[in-house]
Amino acid sequence: MAARPFIVHVAKLRRVLGTRWHEVRSGPIDDLACSGSAVPAGADLRADVTLEAIAGGITVVGLLEAPWTGECRRCLTTASGTLRIPVRELYRSDGDGEGAYRLVADEVDLEPLVHDAVLLELPIAPVCDEGCLGLCPLCGGNRNEQACSCETPRDERWAALDVLRVPDLGPEN
Repeated sequence: MAARPFIVHVAKLRRVLGTRWHEVRSGPIDDLACSGSAVPAGADLRADVTLEAIAGGITVVGLLEAPWTGECRRCLTTASGTLRIPVRELYRSDGDGEGAYRLVADEVDLEPLVHDAVLLELPIAPVCDEGCLGLCPLCGGNRNEQACSCETPRDERWAALDVLRVPDLGPEN
């Protein structure tokens, strides 16, 4: 494997405006984490992109993929998934392009693009499943694994509102 798998040499591509190349690059990027989730250490991130020569630079359009893991915010078990991130970015050689990545020595380095896009898409508060029931606030049991018979204690501060409750009329109504 190459030492820098996300480097694409584009000297030939830049010779004719409008020329396109399809590139698939993958490799690990260290220290991709936010407060709730992270890309596992050593995991390969994948960039499936098309590069196009334009006046003053290169456009990069495609899809990035990255695995992630984290702690479920509801039940505290391991949550995981795969990010699929569409990208459309500009690499410029003149350095004037605000918001553009830098094109240096006819090389497009996709690593900063992949790094930034993955960091922005990592879930801050991951869940293991959208239907996760979480932990019981009273006994701490995982409601996904077993039914909990705990009842929420009555708050006497709201007792005056009990007169507004509609009595349970049963299944026949």
